[in-house]
Amino acid sequence: MSVRRQCELLHIHRSVFYYRAKPAQDVNHERHKALILAINNKLPFYGYRKLTLELQSRKSELSQKQVRRLMHMMHLKALHAKKLTSVKHPENPVYPYLLKHKIIRYPNQVWISDLTYIKLPGLGYVYLVAIMDLYSRKVLSWRVSNSMDSVFCEEALKEAIAHYGAPSIYNTDQGSQFTSNTFTRILQDYGIRISMDGRGRWRDNVHIERLWRTLKYEDIYLEGYENLRALKRGLTSYFDFYNRHRFHQNLDYETPDQRYQSFQAKDVAA
Repeated sequence: MSVRRQCELLHIHRSVFYYRAKPAQDVNHERHKALILAINNKLPFYGYRKLTLELQSRKSELSQKQVRRLMHMMHLKALHAKKLTSVKHPENPVYPYLLKHKIIRYPNQVWISDLTYIKLPGLGYVYLVAIMDLYSRKVLSWRVSNSMDSVFCEEALKEAIAHYGAPSIYNTDQGSQFTSNTFTRILQDYGIRISMDGRGRWRDNVHIERLWRTLKYEDIYLEGYENLRALKRGLTSYFDFYNRHRFHQNLDYETPDQRYQSFQAKDVAA
């Protein structure tokens, strides 16, 4: 029986029949490992690409794939800035999550808030905080800062309360900005119940996570802001569009402003 017929009966491709695996090369990489370790100690911020170029400048013939494999075997990683925005402060209190199984029926019942990062050329990472009404998805206030302190979060909270009153519940993650004594004191002074996501549970605050995705894909990535002034000007314009003109499928294609303002005329009357 021909090879072709055998492959047809077994439902395999003929290339599989002819393939012969090559034995793994028994190469001693101890010298390369020592060199990689020496470079990593001197230049810990080099990843496998730059490390490969550095090795090749020293007459090494290792490829990027080989360097990456050796670094993985040696448990080496490039040192770089982490873009974490939810870092818990060990001394600040954490509050329970209050939104489980809760039905959101009216504006200002629940506000949610979160941080995200935006990279600007020459300036590095800046941080954006926004406060959203969960019922209407309306962005009530926002602030941008080039540091991770709690001051800009407190300013956004005070502005939202000044314009829209106080909510019943305020939900955030467990980041140090939201668990700080000064931030929680503002909430307590207005009698606002504090709710916080479970650790690692991004779904607890999924609506504002969706806001970050929408903002970045519809504005940040398209505009490519060069500096902080241009970013603030662009965010002002985008959030105005988001609240007043952008239709939301989850709101039956109403805008956040329409849903927020129509509650008294429709739901309260009913």
